Amino acid sequence: MRALALALLAATTHLHAQPDAPASAGEARFFSQARQLTYEGRRAGEGYFGADGQAMVFQSEREPGNPFFQIYHLDLTTGDSWRVSPGIGKTTCSFLRPDGKAVLFASSHLDPDAEAKQQAEFALRAEGRARRYAWDFDPHMDIFAAAPDGSGLERLTTSEGYDAEGAYSPDGEKIVFTSLRGAYPASELGEEDRKRLEADAAYFGDIYIMNADGTDQQRLTNTPGYDGGPFFSADGERIIWRRFAEDGTVDVYTMRVDGSGERRLTDFGSMSWAPFFHPSGEYAIFASDKHGRANFELFFVDDEGLRTPVRVTFTDGFDGLATFSPDGRRLSWTSNRTANGTSQIFLADWNHNAALAALAASPLRAPTAGAAADLNMRSVVEFLADDDLEGRLTGSPGARRAADRIARHFAELRLAPLAGGDGFFHPFDFTAGMETIAAQTSLAAAGRAFQVETNFRPLSFSADGEVAGEVVFAGYGLSVPGPLATGYDSFANLDLTDKIALVLRYVPERIDAKRRQQLNRYAGLRYKALLARERGAKAILVATGPNSPNAGALAPMRFDNSLADSGIVALSVDLAVAEHLFAASGKDLAATQTALDEETPHFQGGFPLGVAVTARVGVKRIEQQDRNVVGLLPPTPPRAAGEQSPPEEYVLVGAHYDHIGRGAIGSLADKDEQGEIHNGADDNASGTALVLRLAQLLSQAEARRRGIVFALWSGEELGLVGSSRFVANPPLPLGKVVAYLNFDMVGRLRDNRLILQGVGSSNLWRRLIERRNVPAGFHLTLQDDPYLPTDSTAFYPQNVPVLSFFTGSHEHYNRPSDDAETLNYQGMERIATFAAALLRDVANRDERPDYVQVQRAAGQGSRDSMRAYLGTVPDYATEAAGVKLSGVRGGGPADKAGLRGGDVVVEFDGQAIANIYDYTYALDAVRIGEPVRVVVVRDGERLTVSVVPEARE
Repeated sequence: MRALALALLAATTHLHAQPDAPASAGEARFFSQARQLTYEGRRAGEGYFGADGQAMVFQSEREPGNPFFQIYHLDLTTGDSWRVSPGIGKTTCSFLRPDGKAVLFASSHLDPDAEAKQQAEFALRAEGRARRYAWDFDPHMDIFAAAPDGSGLERLTTSEGYDAEGAYSPDGEKIVFTSLRGAYPASELGEEDRKRLEADAAYFGDIYIMNADGTDQQRLTNTPGYDGGPFFSADGERIIWRRFAEDGTVDVYTMRVDGSGERRLTDFGSMSWAPFFHPSGEYAIFASDKHGRANFELFFVDDEGLRTPVRVTFTDGFDGLATFSPDGRRLSWTSNRTANGTSQIFLADWNHNAALAALAASPLRAPTAGAAADLNMRSVVEFLADDDLEGRLTGSPGARRAADRIARHFAELRLAPLAGGDGFFHPFDFTAGMETIAAQTSLAAAGRAFQVETNFRPLSFSADGEVAGEVVFAGYGLSVPGPLATGYDSFANLDLTDKIALVLRYVPERIDAKRRQQLNRYAGLRYKALLARERGAKAILVATGPNSPNAGALAPMRFDNSLADSGIVALSVDLAVAEHLFAASGKDLAATQTALDEETPHFQGGFPLGVAVTARVGVKRIEQQDRNVVGLLPPTPPRAAGEQSPPEEYVLVGAHYDHIGRGAIGSLADKDEQGEIHNGADDNASGTALVLRLAQLLSQAEARRRGIVFALWSGEELGLVGSSRFVANPPLPLGKVVAYLNFDMVGRLRDNRLILQGVGSSNLWRRLIERRNVPAGFHLTLQDDPYLPTDSTAFYPQNVPVLSFFTGSHEHYNRPSDDAETLNYQGMERIATFAAALLRDVANRDERPDYVQVQRAAGQGSRDSMRAYLGTVPDYATEAAGVKLSGVRGGGPADKAGLRGGDVVVEFDGQAIANIYDYTYALDAVRIGEPVRVVVVRDGERLTVSVVPEARE
């Protein structure tokens, strides 16, 4: 019997009631058309749907010669039912195999005393005595399978002791079940356990799994107390069950099918049992006596157990043993809300959307006593990097579950919410994607209409609307300060007022490497649109010229998270459009680009084309919302009498918790890994876990001059969206933030090397780092540059000194293989101890860290200006004369050339490589498709390879 259902039903029969009006109103929120399904026999219960939703198996006391439950099959289309079990002894816990060809159940019919026990029960009832029913965990109970008509009975378990409560996996290949076999043979138990077995056999119950034919039986739980009533989730990835713990608590748990990843979903302080997943996997229904020991009601809880469970039923008595139909639209449960107070099966229509809405509105579950002490970084990483969260893409359900879990930890650590948020949550809007509205988008010129998505497409930052005007060719659309020899001005002597600008993508192709590096900083498409708009243009057309990489290709409508358009209609056009415009004016596009590419003689600009264009753009921005999670550890008040409080100041500590889903952004997955979940254990579950650990460590400190704000950002992978929104609308004055410490990819400490970035942003950092690293003992790499591809870059321009912790890139970066088991958790603990010491210094010193303005290194331009792609992943964690590679992307140019992780690039296209900046500049200057000579050091030897750069998409 699942979760001692017989005993519980018997205990509540005297409280049955027909639903009154208020109860019905409460229950109507989630289910409707409720009706009693079974009527025959003394009682019935535990109805489980078949995979097609057209059949059900259940147990009932309706056999004339047997007072105990037997198993029955019910055809839900005809109402026909028949017995499946042998009819002798006790049975319980049936389940239909997904193909409908077998029924699983537990039975004691092989007990030699089965019929005698039946007669004894009849005699007891004939005397008018009703003994208190309790589930006795009959040691003769075993698991069987039979055809739906009862034929072909097959025994699947033979171990001594109770085996029951079985359920098939969704594919029918596995069975999960409960067994007390650990208590047998009883003769081998110690005296204390023998007494326990006699008094409470359930204590020895554990969850097992086996093949559907009974082979390969393996134990999954090993916790003192009763684990039972297991079921698979609809995707077969997890098991849900209830645990009767030693301390008397009864709660719902889930785990993976191998027994790992255990989660506790309920903490009612009452009996919570008989759980069953909704087919969506987003929540589970269960029964609890939260509102009275003799009154069991149904509740449902989210699949992480982060929110307060939501109540479903409101009728006195027993409501439990609930299950969903395979399509999630019907609810079956056992209740004694019958006219005579006996338990029977009920059926109702289920409102899934209402359930989801109720969960979203349900508050986070109150912290469990002592839970903060249980926080460990490995468990946090395993949760965040679990496949269930599907890579935590910004705005996704996985990211939402991650945020809920982080907020729960903040509550357990007794952090305070910041004003201006929804508790710990600080929502922000972002653009999740773009769509062209074809019916509202057109382009025509000189008597010819062009096809959207074939000849042209809107750029992601295009304004909506209709424009018409003459076209002016403006070269590469560049404007670079400086004299003619070093500057560049594509717009000189051009009148763009009320005109439409046509520009080329990228920068001139034939210029030298140094010149390319200079111009690339100004080659972003949005920047070119800005320049055209400022000069009076109504629209801009961008063409990939015939001399350029990906000649004629339309620029992708790459995701733009700014939430604002450029204030100008912006289109990418193919060569058919560009050449048509040039031909109408008697000009040649290829010859013009060649002249620009060679700057002959200093030719940079353009000329009117004398042709009119009409363009109309309709763009739909898919806007979504996500949340930063922010908590405050307030400053401690002064202790001495009369001591003045220090000025209100804060130290901000942060990390991003989002990742790239199934590789939606910047994936380095090999071709055979495309579309797989990128779990992002190091990037950046590691940083999230470490920030939570710091919150725990710092919350234990007594003195704290400054408050400490802990912030977990979303949207970092989309371009620092969450942290940038925080800066744009700060919930506390940024002038009161004395420093920002960031943790991004801190889970792969190797060779004791820790990188600290942004050290040049304050003169204080080196002094504090030196002091705290004496006991910490790291081999440190200190990098001054504060302009980093992580959230610290949102704060540094706001006059906030920054310090970013990093353990380097690696071969798993932005690949599906970045999993929890690859991390160095001992190293993370050492980093946390070191960082906590630095944080205490900053939080308690009298003076705030000074701010140093660091000039941004040249060449740090837009990704739009990057043309070349090699597929190399630099390893920033290693100090080397050159650039060490942590890996290469499979199938990329570097991989094809024979480069591999561990190689140190020391020369690239004739240029010596001393650091990552040299490497980036050199790569930025190469020509697509032309071989480049690369020298690397591998195992102490210099090797020369030839790499052919490809065009970046």
